[in-house]
Amino acid sequence: MTADPVQPVSVDRDYGGRVIAVEPGGNEPIPAAERHGRPRQLFWTWTSPNLEFATVFVGVLSVQAFGLTFPQAVAAVLLGNGLAALAHGVLSARGPAAGVPQMVLGRLAFGYRGNVLPSGLMTITSGFGWFAVNSVSAAFALNSLTGLPAAAWLVVVVLVQIGVAFVGHNLVQVFERFAFPVLAVVFAFAAVIVLARSDPSAVPAGGGTGGVGGFLLTVGAVFGYTAGWSPYAADYARYLPAESSRLRTGLAAGLGLFGSTTVLMVVGAASVSATAAAGVGSDNPATAFVGVLPGALASLTLLAIALGAIAANVLNVYSGAMAFLSMGVDVPFRWARAVVAAAFGVVGFLIALIALPDAAHSYEGFLLVIVYWIGPWLGVVLTDQYLRRGRLPTELLYDRGHRNPAGVVALLVGIVVSVPLFSNQVLFVGLVPRLVPGVGDVTFLVGIALSAAVYALLFRPHAACGTGGWPRRVRP
Repeated sequence: MTADPVQPVSVDRDYGGRVIAVEPGGNEPIPAAERHGRPRQLFWTWTSPNLEFATVFVGVLSVQAFGLTFPQAVAAVLLGNGLAALAHGVLSARGPAAGVPQMVLGRLAFGYRGNVLPSGLMTITSGFGWFAVNSVSAAFALNSLTGLPAAAWLVVVVLVQIGVAFVGHNLVQVFERFAFPVLAVVFAFAAVIVLARSDPSAVPAGGGTGGVGGFLLTVGAVFGYTAGWSPYAADYARYLPAESSRLRTGLAAGLGLFGSTTVLMVVGAASVSATAAAGVGSDNPATAFVGVLPGALASLTLLAIALGAIAANVLNVYSGAMAFLSMGVDVPFRWARAVVAAAFGVVGFLIALIALPDAAHSYEGFLLVIVYWIGPWLGVVLTDQYLRRGRLPTELLYDRGHRNPAGVVALLVGIVVSVPLFSNQVLFVGLVPRLVPGVGDVTFLVGIALSAAVYALLFRPHAACGTGGWPRRVRP
């Protein structure tokens, strides 16, 4: 006989809209009685975590590392962020109707067991990788402001981040909301001054590839940074009422992400000529950035850099824990998500401590490597969503017998083909960049297109069954 779908672990929920209360449970669906909020809140949810120096530094890399002029950098930033924000808005719009985290939704495309692969990759990149990147950014900013050791500030920053993420969704949303006006005002003043003191016609001196190659490397790095939020999308829309407007939900999330990343990346690209003109130099990248600002604003900007990094990392820890639980890990107690989030914070701290001595070089490679799997993942999940034509078979999300090897095959094909052929990393240069050095790095574009095509080909023969999956595995 056929086994019934396994239901998610049930916990008593009395959470609702309470802020200072630990969010119960793990990655189970949000009941209708607990739904609250409006789509517009996603605007600051996705603006605040990007108003930080990690965003600025992507723009710095476009000129310093990839050899672009300022106008070329702006074009690459607009293209990369536009593509990533569009995908993010589409994924976020599905959150209210589904009521589940983004990586649980991924089970439709990958199957219950197959979803372990993308969920595991997200656990590593968000719960550990991005957590380390942003913690280091905040520690450097506070080190520059106070002169106290960056390692000491790293401890303080990590404790705050773990605390907010441990409490859960409602405190995370409130934290982002109150951080938004502070960060927006400080960075607006800083942006005006940096842009005013920059030279848009300046030509970068050596170091980068420039030309088409540098442009494509920048697009890849920009897309990698901004699309890095896509596996989190539904996590922060799932508490909205199920009848919330899909259009408003998608626009709020997508515009918040696009506006914040684009403005600060452009400012980062402009800061290279501004700091050169001012004769500012430092091993601490945050110190170099604020070196062109007047004293009081420089101090406020350093504080804002730290606050923005914390705003980003509470999302990283929270969603990293969600991804871990979405691998099918059953933690049968009330505070499962909270405990996992705290554990991830500890591991992320250790990684950040190791990364402190060579943060800039590590960051450049990290941005490009992230997109090597997120690109193909987006190709699969967006194609799956399109082919279902709005159908959302939620009964499959917690069904351990649900199989869809098409997703896993398409993801692996996208990675295994695109990386060896098109990767352009320090540690590994693919076949195409070796033969045509000026091509840059188009791995993510090839990965998205290839995975989408493979998934569409493998999905169609099974679309008639209404699930888009393969016959479910049954147990006697």
